[in-house]
Amino acid sequence: MTATESTLDVSIVLPVHNEAGHLADEIDRISASMNASPYSWELVLVDDGSTDGSAEIGAGRKNVRVLRSGRNRGAGTARRIGTEAAYGRVVVWSDADMSYPNHEIPDLVDKLGNGDHIVGARTSEQGTLKVFRVPTKWTIRRLASYLTKTKIPDLNSGFRAMRRDVALQYTHQLPAGFSCVTTITMAFLMNGYSVEYTPIEYQTRAGESKFHWLADTRRYALQVIRMILSYDPLRVVLPIATVLGLVFVGKLGYDLVDKDFRPAANTLLLGFALLQVLVIGLLADLVVRVTKPPTRIPPGDILEDVS
Repeated sequence: MTATESTLDVSIVLPVHNEAGHLADEIDRISASMNASPYSWELVLVDDGSTDGSAEIGAGRKNVRVLRSGRNRGAGTARRIGTEAAYGRVVVWSDADMSYPNHEIPDLVDKLGNGDHIVGARTSEQGTLKVFRVPTKWTIRRLASYLTKTKIPDLNSGFRAMRRDVALQYTHQLPAGFSCVTTITMAFLMNGYSVEYTPIEYQTRAGESKFHWLADTRRYALQVIRMILSYDPLRVVLPIATVLGLVFVGKLGYDLVDKDFRPAANTLLLGFALLQVLVIGLLADLVVRVTKPPTRIPPGDILEDVS
């Protein structure tokens, strides 16, 4: 039977870029776990411009679809393409580098249930340069938690399951790189959907990492701020305006006392800066409210009583 969106339970989207050394093992363990589960499924392998024959490893396998990109476009683009091409009610994101427990995908889908989104929160950090990565990721996660008003145990885990119909509302926002996982998490949260977390064991990856610590961390931080500015700009602007306002009031008070009620030029500049920040924030908030889509798919925990 040809798989259609109405007949498949789960689509597993797997971005692949030069993973030939271990891709067959990864496909085998995913296939074994899904075949033992009650779910109908497909594995959407998105070959992101591999030059080592990775695409050929997945070709011809049962329940495996291979989408080939002629050049490397990035993990975010690969996940977007795979999600938009998927047929399942639930889409699972993971990696092909043996780091995530892909044999636990059925359990992850079980835990999702009728929810919107569930993330496998890693209990350990296996990357290089831990002395820099750990505090930096903690800081970005705390920033995202503050801005979304939600506790986020793991902001950039690549192991997650979500409702495909909801995810398709936000795939156009996914950046090309690794910060796509941050983007989809915050898109769900900022639009009122539930994001749950379950602990997972994270292993040292096989093969060579494509993650560039400094450049990709910077992109993570910028993407967090960009997402908030896209949905709730006052959450960023008001704290800045508050600091400017306190400095302005303090400086103005000092000038009035010390300079015989003649405010200094730099005090006036502070006042203009405060006014500009407030005006820009209010305009940004107005734009966000005006451009919101008229309808959205309801969250999974919205149920109708039938009498």
